[in-house]
Amino acid sequence: MKLYATSISKTLPDWATVVSNKAGLIEVEINDESPGFHSIIEELSTEIEPGVIGVKAGDLCQRLSIEMIDANEEN
Repeated sequence: MKLYATSISKTLPDWATVVSNKAGLIEVEINDESPGFHSIIEELSTEIEPGVIGVKAGDLCQRLSIEMIDANEEN
């Protein structure tokens, strides 16, 4: 899994790796098979809508100190 961010923490968990950092766009690859990643996913899991359990991207990014790009942001 990949995330695209504008800023990240200086220290990432071992299951998150910066793939590229070009023109202010940081590409982070997540090893979604890592037990450490699964532990955080289980901790952050909530009922997103009735009957649907998942993790909000914003919650995951906040935990990793990653500021994601807001595709809906108007210029």
